[in-house]
Amino acid sequence: MSGDDKRAWPSTAAKYLNQAESVVLVLIGAVLVVLALLLLWTSGSAMVDAVRESRVGHEAIEILNSVLLVMMTIEIVSTVAISLESHKLVAEPFLIIGTIAAIRRMLVITATSTETEHDVGVFHNTLVELGLLAVTVIALSVAIWILRHSARLKAAKDAATSE
Repeated sequence: MSGDDKRAWPSTAAKYLNQAESVVLVLIGAVLVVLALLLLWTSGSAMVDAVRESRVGHEAIEILNSVLLVMMTIEIVSTVAISLESHKLVAEPFLIIGTIAAIRRMLVITATSTETEHDVGVFHNTLVELGLLAVTVIALSVAIWILRHSARLKAAKDAATSE
């Protein structure tokens, strides 16, 4: 086997693996889009039923929970699309998904906290969880800001060096 054959094989294998990765990412994206549409349809139906039966106050948290889950799912679809296009893993979409997930959990806990406020131990644990979620949201938001700020600084530096 010549030296060229040894170098060509890994390149060919990498090409096929990249194509396989692309196929899998497209399938994952399609499944996620269908899931998001089904969740949105279910949320819309639940909202219409809640309005008809005058239960909007009771169903609002579940509907909001589902809609935020749709937002998270679509953000994951966006991440898959970025990965498909660039073949790179980008951190910011995951930070956004984490922020949405933490806020979603905070909303659910807050809405259901009246059920547990009579049990001091459970209520204390709920407050601790809310505090940790708040710290998580702040930390993820700062991380997103740092990523965006550093990207702006890099773009400004690149523009200055190209002049």
